[in-house]
Amino acid sequence: MSFKGKQKLGLSKRTSGIKKVIKMENIVNDFTINVATANGTGSQSANLILLQSLFDMGVPVSGKNLFPSNISGLPTWYIIRLSEHGYQAPGNRTDIQVLVNPATWEEDLAALEPGTVVVWNENSKLEMNREDVVSYPIPMTKIARSINPKLAKLITNIVYVGALAELLGIKQSALESAIKTQFKGKESAIELNTNAIELGRQHFRENLTKSDPYVVKEREIDVKQFFVEGNEAVALGCLFGGAQMLSWYPITPSSSLAEAMIAWIPKIRTNDDGEANCAVIQAEDELAAAGMVLGAGWAGGRGMTATSGPGISLMQEFIGLAYFAEIPSVFWDVCRVGPSTGLPTRTQQSDITLLYEGSHGDTQHIVLFPGTVEECFEFGWRAFDISERFQTPVFGMSDLDLGMNRWACSGFEYPDKDMDRGKVVRDKDIFEAFEEFGRYLDVDGDGIPYRTLPGSGMAPILYRGTGHNPMGVYSEKPHDYLQLMKRLRRKIDSSRDVIPAPILREESECEIGIIYLGSMENTIQEIDDLLEATGLKVSQCRLRALPAHSEIEKFIERHDTTIVLEINRDGQLYGILRKEIPIELVPKLRSVAYSDGMPPRGKIYADLILEILQDVEK
Repeated sequence: MSFKGKQKLGLSKRTSGIKKVIKMENIVNDFTINVATANGTGSQSANLILLQSLFDMGVPVSGKNLFPSNISGLPTWYIIRLSEHGYQAPGNRTDIQVLVNPATWEEDLAALEPGTVVVWNENSKLEMNREDVVSYPIPMTKIARSINPKLAKLITNIVYVGALAELLGIKQSALESAIKTQFKGKESAIELNTNAIELGRQHFRENLTKSDPYVVKEREIDVKQFFVEGNEAVALGCLFGGAQMLSWYPITPSSSLAEAMIAWIPKIRTNDDGEANCAVIQAEDELAAAGMVLGAGWAGGRGMTATSGPGISLMQEFIGLAYFAEIPSVFWDVCRVGPSTGLPTRTQQSDITLLYEGSHGDTQHIVLFPGTVEECFEFGWRAFDISERFQTPVFGMSDLDLGMNRWACSGFEYPDKDMDRGKVVRDKDIFEAFEEFGRYLDVDGDGIPYRTLPGSGMAPILYRGTGHNPMGVYSEKPHDYLQLMKRLRRKIDSSRDVIPAPILREESECEIGIIYLGSMENTIQEIDDLLEATGLKVSQCRLRALPAHSEIEKFIERHDTTIVLEINRDGQLYGILRKEIPIELVPKLRSVAYSDGMPPRGKIYADLILEILQDVEK
């Protein structure tokens, strides 16, 4: 039976100009909205206006953009989570579903639980065949055509923002402010979108009766915040950290990192004459980009690249060279779903092993895992300091969820110390004071040699990717190779307690510990609350870098059982920790690894942890 255009749940009969009012207990600022549209139809602008208006009202809110890997036409979803608890995961169910895309209509509708609110395009020519939902039909296309027939496809998405605003009680002033933010300086676009929102509101107000419990209530804003994507935060951190060269090849989801650097360089990295002091080069491929990074590091510059898993795969040859020749270099990997092409526009933490042990032969790299946009900024500049201090490639690993979605932020802290350029000999008198100078000679016993820079007039500046002795001379002697590899291992091991330490949130009862990393930070508290609701006492340990800080081992030792929680299939971090912790601690460790391409949802991971703990009890 079709209910298109008919009175159903949520519709009102207009009798003598008076609408029926259905009383119920309100659910305030604690629900999830899922908007189903098509890519390339202006939906992103509409959804960001909705997100920004809620944010400007002080509502704790987060947004997840699930977009296709083509340019336009394929389905896209945008999930907005309002949570008084501050939860930022997508949510465990959809409370309000917006249906605009006919291509996914039946699938989206079938997935809804009874009682879900459905705001749908009445002009879609599809049936609303669910009698157990709260139905709000809106003639979105008709309204859009009345405004501008040529732009109706784009305007349709703005109409549902207006309908939602009226349904939930979103302030018009917040909407108008969000529109101005989204279309800054484009007066015609501002006027058009403001009009579309008002007509959407008007239609709902005049034709429908609210019969659901969901409402938005403005909250006092104690701390001023702004939205920023993780990729932009990394870009700013790199620029403030003294990046002098970015070489890159476009790849989702890292391209916006490079694009943000390009956008910010004219604003913060130009001299008095307006000349940029950071170069950006789009290379012919990822391998070439990596080679340029190494060239910059060899010359004493701060070079970097931004890529994703497939790009890292292509860079392996130069990554091995950077490790073996000891060339400072920075690689930012914004993870997507693999292997192969995988799911380019979905999120995963599947490059942990690839980065930590990258390239052929025995290698071990320093990897930084930011979990917030503030850390994206901090690790952006800190990566250069660490790379130059230890004369080695340093990897930053975020993911699509953290990198390409907007997150609330109170601001960034400027680097609190001078740049660490490491053991660079810049003075000829100091150079001549060495009894002997070898490029790979361990003078201080910390595994880190001294280096000179090209053009300084001080040799040696030759870096070797072949076997070599401490003087940098080619060697195939077994002893030279053995000692070289031992020194490289000692050098990287010595970074453990220098790189960012883990974040600990421990219970006094050391019952269950959870080790996790990266963007799981934005879901962990919901997981923790779900577990503690069952009576468990749960401690958290967010690992922020590899090699693992000494506190990681102590955390495992203190707890009866420790879960290693990660967004991949194989438990990559779990495997690394099993190899590196004392063998007597291994039985305390358990793995919960899960990945379906979606940002982590609290209930899924909490349920998996409970299953593992049941096995432990047996």
